[in-house]
This record gives sequence, C-alpha cells and structure tokens, in this order.
Amino acid sequence: MKMYFLKRLLSLVPVLFIVSIVIFMIIHLTPGDPASLVLGEEATEEQIQALRADMGLDLPIVTQYFHWIGNALQGDLGTSYFMRQPVTDAIVSHLAPTISVAIIAGTISLLISIPIGILAATRRGTNTDRTVMGISLIGMSVPSFLLGLFLILLFGVKLRWLPVAGYQPITDGFLGHIKYLILPSIALGSMHAALIARMTRSSLLEVLNMNYIKTARSKGVHEYLIITRHTLRNAFLPILTVIGQTFGSLIAGAVVTETIFNIPGIGQLIINSVERRDYAVIQGVVLFVTCTYVLINLIVDLLYGVIDPRVRLNKK
Repeated sequence: MKMYFLKRLLSLVPVLFIVSIVIFMIIHLTPGDPASLVLGEEATEEQIQALRADMGLDLPIVTQYFHWIGNALQGDLGTSYFMRQPVTDAIVSHLAPTISVAIIAGTISLLISIPIGILAATRRGTNTDRTVMGISLIGMSVPSFLLGLFLILLFGVKLRWLPVAGYQPITDGFLGHIKYLILPSIALGSMHAALIARMTRSSLLEVLNMNYIKTARSKGVHEYLIITRHTLRNAFLPILTVIGQTFGSLIAGAVVTETIFNIPGIGQLIINSVERRDYAVIQGVVLFVTCTYVLINLIVDLLYGVIDPRVRLNKK
C-alpha cells in the first residue's frame, strides 16, 4: 500500500509542473498591464516603470517563472497590489464560502443521484427507468447559471422563501448559513447529480448481468442484499471516479454560481482579479484550484486500492 501511495504521489509532480508553466504563460500572454491599472490613467511613465520593477514584471519571463514557482513551493504565492495583502491570505479569506457551497452541493447531488440511479437500474426498461433517465438528461442539459436564475425567480422573487443573493458566515448561525446556500448549491449540484445517476445506473446494470448475481438470485437471496452487498460495491469504482471529478468540478465551477448569487468565495475572487489584471492572485487561485483537483483525484486513486485490492496489485 505504501509503494502504491508513493507511486501515485510521484506521478503528480510532472503534472503540477506542466500545469504551473501553462498557468504562468497564459496569464502573462493576456493583454493589459497591471502596473498601469493599479496606478490609473494619470500615472506617468516613470511611475509605471517603477511599479513594474517593484512587481518584478521587468525581469525576463523565465526568471519571473522560476521566482514565482520557487516562492510558491515555500507557500508564498505573491502579493496582491489591489488588495494590499498576500495572495495566500486572500485565498484563505475567500475559501470558506466556496467549501460550504461545494460540500452542500455535493451532498445534495449524492443523496439524489445514488438512490435514483439504483432505482433506474433495478427497473430497467420500465416507465420509472425512462423517467429517471429523462430527468437526468434535462439536468445535464441545463447550465447551472440558468437553473440558478430560475431558482432565484421562483423561490426568491415569487415565493420569497429564500434569499436571492448574499452570504452569511456559519459563525453567525448555522440555519442562516444554510439558508443562503441552498439555492446556489442546488444550481451547482444538479448537473453533477444527473451525471452520477446515469453512471450509477450504467455500472449497476453491467454488474447485475454477471453470473454470480444470477446465482445469488437463484439461491433466493433478497434483492436488497444483492444490490447492497454484491452489486453496489463491485460497481462502485466508476461511480467513485465520477464523484471525485464532480467534487473537484464543484470547487472549480463555483465561479459563475458565486457571481450570480453574490457569494464572496474563490469564484468571485478570481473574477475580480481577472478584471484588474491582478496576476499574482490569478496565478495563485488557479494553482490552488488545480492542486485541489489533483489532490482529490489522488484520494480517489487511493480509495480504488482500498475498495478493490486488485487495483493496487496491478499498479505495483
């Protein structure tokens, strides 16, 4: 198990290295001078050049990259000249809302998707199966921002059950915290719920056709035990893959949702930074989100070995 973990961990090093290069190059190839934006239109050329030197933008781009990645490896992602604070502090201060939305959205998607996926698989070809698949297709087709606007119109404007925008920290009350995050979580998690439901159905159907399932049924084993003990565990690896990718996507995909619902999370931070050409924050946030996504995939890979030891043995 230790060797398996070490191999998976070492395989992430070239991935993160290439990603860091891509992030750095894309940001620096975009038009706009952050020094000019910080100082405004009335700044003189001497002031702009002085600020560029202070920000390190006058150095060769290769030198800038190694300076940035060297500091990043030490936990220093630079300083935001607009917010006048370290990028790490900016990320931490905006992280809680994004994590809350991702956890609630992920929980909602799992509570909905797994049961209805099992229901569709066990009733293959029936009206129940067709209804579930039709709903899941609609869920995958409707973008989160459009569903968010519909939810705001219905539950916020028409019924006035929930706030249409804003955020309340959990320290100010748990119920109020959840109240502000229900609509964005539903909007963000619906598409992922549809995807997990379809994968659950597909994986279960593949296992339900195995001979050992037919043998268990012929012996009179209860259908509930067949699904929970024999089928679901053996069909869970593809489902786990989608769940892991989904949670990573929930964090990365919160940009639009947080903007619509005015949630001060990572998504809103990166949107504001792009508008200001705040290179340090953009690079830091994108690198953080990428590392989070990679870490989630690493956890999923390790869970493969826990759920099915054959995966671990084959990768030694």
